[in-house]
Amino acid sequence: MKVYKKENDIIVQNEGSFYCLEGQNWDEYINDDQLYQKLKASIGNAKTINFDHLEGLNPPIDSQELWASGVTYYMSKKGREEESKETGGSIFYTKVYEADRPELFFKATKSRISGTGEAVRIRRDSSWNVPEPELTLFATSNAKIVGYSIGNDMSSRDIEGQNPLYLPQAKTYDGCASLGPCIYVPEKPVDQPLKIELTIERQGTVVFQESISTDQMKRKPQELVDYLFRESSFPNGAFLMTGTGIVPPADFSLALSDIVSIEIEKIGTLTNPVA
Repeated sequence: MKVYKKENDIIVQNEGSFYCLEGQNWDEYINDDQLYQKLKASIGNAKTINFDHLEGLNPPIDSQELWASGVTYYMSKKGREEESKETGGSIFYTKVYEADRPELFFKATKSRISGTGEAVRIRRDSSWNVPEPELTLFATSNAKIVGYSIGNDMSSRDIEGQNPLYLPQAKTYDGCASLGPCIYVPEKPVDQPLKIELTIERQGTVVFQESISTDQMKRKPQELVDYLFRESSFPNGAFLMTGTGIVPPADFSLALSDIVSIEIEKIGTLTNPVA
C-alpha cells in the first residue's frame, strides 16, 4: 500500500483504488509499528475516491526529521574521493566506507523539503551542484522500518570537496531536499533489490540518465537505522536517506529550470524542477 499526504488529508492507495482518511493526525498515524495492518483496517471502513496522486501533493513528512547516509555505495566513495583529492580530504571517504560506523548526518526538517512537482534549489555560492537519488526509509519511534520513500539529497560538490567539514553547508539550505511522492508500506520489509533511476532534462532534452540497484549498497537498511537511533530519540519517527550510487561526471552540474526525476520501483517517481 502507499500513503500520500495532501493538505490535511491522508490518501491511501491499495492497488488501483484510493481512499481518503479524514481527521487523522499525520504524525500519530504513520508512527505505528503495525502501519500496514493499520492501513488495511482503515480502508475497510472508507469509501473509494477519484484521486490524481501526481497533483498537489505535500511531501510525506510533518514533524519528523530527515537524515541522510553518506558513502554507502562504491561509486559514491569514488566520487567523494575525486572531488576532494586536491585538498587532501579523500582519505576520510575511504575510511568511512570501510568503517563499522556509517556516516550519518542531519539533512532537513519539513520547511526545507519539497514535494513532488515542487522546486528544489541549488546554492547560489556553488558552481557544482547535483541531485542524489536515494531510497529513503521511514522508521517509527521504536526504530522499526515500516515504509519506504524516494529522497533527493541535493548537494554542492565543490563546497564539500573543499573540506569535509563544510558538509553541512553543502547539504543543508533552503530547498535542499525533496521527498515523496508517498510512503510505500509493504506487508513485510523489502528484501529484494530495487532499481533506482535518475533522469535529468534540460530544455526538453535528457542530459543525464543512469540507474543502479540497491543491491550495490554496502550497508543494510536496518543497520543504518540502528546507528541513527543509538543516542537519539525520534518521538514521531524519522526518515533516513540511504545514500546514492549514481554520481554524475565531474563536468556536469545542474542548471536552473532543469527537471530532476527519480524513479524507484514499487514506490513511484519523484519529480522536481530546479530553481
